[in-house]
Amino acid sequence: MNFGVQVSVYRTNWEAVRASVEAMEAGDWDSVWFADHYIPPGADREQEALGAFEGLTVIAAVAGMTKKLRLGNLVLGNTYRNPAHVAKIAGTLDSLSEGRFTLAIGAGWYRREHEAYGWDFPSMKERQDRLEESCRLLRLLIRSDEPVDFKGQYYRLDQARLSPGSHGGPIPILVGGTGEKRTLRTLARYGDVMNLDGWAGGGMALAYYLHKARVLERHCEATERDPAEIRRTLLVPCYLTEDEGLIERAVKALGPGTVAGPAQYVVDRIGEFRDAGIAEIMFGGIPSGDVERLQQFEDEVLKPFRTARQERPRIPELE
Repeated sequence: MNFGVQVSVYRTNWEAVRASVEAMEAGDWDSVWFADHYIPPGADREQEALGAFEGLTVIAAVAGMTKKLRLGNLVLGNTYRNPAHVAKIAGTLDSLSEGRFTLAIGAGWYRREHEAYGWDFPSMKERQDRLEESCRLLRLLIRSDEPVDFKGQYYRLDQARLSPGSHGGPIPILVGGTGEKRTLRTLARYGDVMNLDGWAGGGMALAYYLHKARVLERHCEATERDPAEIRRTLLVPCYLTEDEGLIERAVKALGPGTVAGPAQYVVDRIGEFRDAGIAEIMFGGIPSGDVERLQQFEDEVLKPFRTARQERPRIPELE
């Protein structure tokens, strides 16, 4: 099993982000992930001044700071950028990081960002239509050695080539979201990686994942795709603590599936996900710059899983 962290890039500063990345690169982590928000979610107008770093720019900076960590966003908002432009950025990032980039994308949901920056905020149906068309376009560009023509309802290509393209194998496409009718169908058709977000999914209960996995498998069956081709990952808000008050507040805020408790409880919960076929856990809720907390997670949560696999390589299996 692989382990990463979603490092916050809003309500923080670059020194804190850099400290987390450097600690993870020196430590036993596999991947680092960043959000894609232009305004901190949930911010009022005064809190908007606290700022948010642009997600893809952060990836570019971190690629130059690291050698081993895989890199990605959880997740890019499709409505913020033309998907062909996203593909071009992805090819560049994958090349300069020597194959460590995952292109993770979702439909977009934060209305206030769109209003603030003058972007259209279509209906949910249109956003899902756009996401599906974007993922189809992205998969074509990433996997083609030849120029691509594409004529969709929203996006077009005329002999477009992705150069630089993938460094080695095709850049994996992670489709983020939990929608059973559209998002998971888009994943089944065009994605390589599944990721469920515990911030939106009640903290993340095993039963919740298993239900969504069954839905995905039905979509795969309908599209004649082997569900084993899709790597399973989770973004898990995690509170490693023996403070009963903090545990109670976390569960109340996020839901009964929240992973909050002492080390053995957290290890047991993660072990359940591993046994259910989850390939990677991305932890959320560790403040930017809190290198002591990152080390605590390494010592108390990662170490039992690392010990169990000992001589196995840490290179993830993305195929």
